[in-house]
Amino acid sequence: MQDLPFIERFMDYLENERNFSAHTIRSYAADLKQLCQFLAADGPDSPRAGGPDSPRAATPLSTPAPPALAAGQLPSLDALVPGEIHRQVLAVTPVEVRAYLAMLRNSGYSKATIARKLATLRSFYRFLVKTNQLETSPAGVIRTPRQDKRLPRYLDITQIETLLAAPDAQTLLGARDLAILETIYSGGLRIGELVALNIEDLDEFSEALRIRGKGKKERLVPLGSKALQAIAAYTQKRAESFGPARRGPLFVNKAGKRISDRSIRRKLHKYLLSAGIDTRASPHTLRHSFATHMLNAGADLRSVQEMLGHESLSTTQIYTHLTTTRLKEVYDRSHPMARRH
Repeated sequence: MQDLPFIERFMDYLENERNFSAHTIRSYAADLKQLCQFLAADGPDSPRAGGPDSPRAATPLSTPAPPALAAGQLPSLDALVPGEIHRQVLAVTPVEVRAYLAMLRNSGYSKATIARKLATLRSFYRFLVKTNQLETSPAGVIRTPRQDKRLPRYLDITQIETLLAAPDAQTLLGARDLAILETIYSGGLRIGELVALNIEDLDEFSEALRIRGKGKKERLVPLGSKALQAIAAYTQKRAESFGPARRGPLFVNKAGKRISDRSIRRKLHKYLLSAGIDTRASPHTLRHSFATHMLNAGADLRSVQEMLGHESLSTTQIYTHLTTTRLKEVYDRSHPMARRH
């Protein structure tokens, strides 16, 4: 994006004024890169744009329409002319935004991904309006695609116990992996939050972690005794190999550097496979499992929201749909007219 300074300024705005995480900023940058590629291949002057002045509009019905553009056919970013792309970005209309979304849909992107990319465009064009580069946003009138309501995938308690028994805690890497799994499940952490943990973020006296979540917002998350024991066992083995440390990354790779989220995903897949559990589960599945099990055990929604770091309670409420079975059992056991003999 260094050759596209107008996007660089937007990235600086997200980082310094909105306090977005590095992961979110990378996602926004990738979305805007794709938009620029689309405009270069299918911009306002393209036959595929479909505007009132385009050749397509004047094409007789008997003439075949140009083939639909797919994401895999977009030109590389290196081939773009920065000045021309800047002009096209500022000249975009709702017609081109809809054409871009149609390209994403035809390329097999999910509704959730398309909605996220549209949110990127809305934020970007609001920034252009705010900085007086545009009068109105072409993305503001576009409706978000209706989302499929999917319940989060989670593991039951028996599966969690089987998974936590998979690492060999007698080895350094096995002890580390067990501590990682215990920490994610015990605190409901996002994988990015876990990777960013430092030794000084662990408060052993309060038995809690200081988490830096989305938007660089900090929260305290309590840890269970098993997670604390797993972390203590790991840090002891780590000190034997790398020497004692009071600061720096909490979880490290075999070279002593901060572990990556890719490594954690790879390790989790390995343990899921060995435990005979659905390998489609991810670190986020453990976070979903944490929330579901907390609510099933009677935790109130507000407390779970705070521990998960959700800004809106509506985000946490999706987990209440997973507790229907428990609620039915309570109803059947408690209501005199519902008891089954």
